[in-house]
Amino acid sequence: MTKVSEIIDRFEQFAPLTFKEPGDPTGFQLGDREAVVHQMMTTLDVRPEVVQEAIVCNVDFIFAHHPVMFRPATNLDLANPQNAMYAELLKHNITVYAAHTNLDNAPGGMNDWLAATLGLEQTTGLVEHEQQDDEPELAMGRVGMLPQPMTLTELATRCRERFNLRGIRVVSFDPKQVVQRVAILGGSGGKFYPAALAQHADVYITGDLFYHTAQDLLATGLTALDPGHHIESICKPRLRDLFDQWKAEAHWEITVLESELNTDPFQFQ
Repeated sequence: MTKVSEIIDRFEQFAPLTFKEPGDPTGFQLGDREAVVHQMMTTLDVRPEVVQEAIVCNVDFIFAHHPVMFRPATNLDLANPQNAMYAELLKHNITVYAAHTNLDNAPGGMNDWLAATLGLEQTTGLVEHEQQDDEPELAMGRVGMLPQPMTLTELATRCRERFNLRGIRVVSFDPKQVVQRVAILGGSGGKFYPAALAQHADVYITGDLFYHTAQDLLATGLTALDPGHHIESICKPRLRDLFDQWKAEAHWEITVLESELNTDPFQFQ
């Protein structure tokens, strides 16, 4: 039998909680650490529709990137969809763990996956993480080189194709600008654009750029692409592959699924 705690312990060798950013609600979220796992599911988000998918698939353990509890519940009124979702998880004995900024900062984690998907080479860290004495050098985001220069329009097309996007926001005075040195940070990374400037990136790729932040970017001369927060859904197959590898090594008797749902709240018409 394989318990939730055994799976978490193995994952935290790869991305310890000490890697997370201060104040981030990363880690164990809900359920029973000692529960036996038969089927687990990887997902970007834990939303009501994802929970229903897990119930239908007889999942015991949801492993997510985004924490399910960003904000504490102020009551347990089941008229609130978030509270009702918690109740469904508990009712069906589903345990939830979230690997958020520890996975962002981990070598071989989220930001390396994003950089590799774009084909970046010679990558280094973008935003330095405050080190503990016994930690490796960590950073959120990556800076690297495209194999050959391309226009911003061509890079935007590459992002759309490789991240399977319907649209992408371009922050630039000149879409024909030639770029090669690229900074990328998964999630909502607008406030970190000074790091991209400091590392002499030609273009900064991150999600959820605010209107005034985009204006500030242009004022500094930095170009940006906003492919949306949902590109982090790359975590679903990547985490599944990791758990399958560890399953084979440790002889876990579990099945690892990835959520098939698209939890991006935005559509392009």
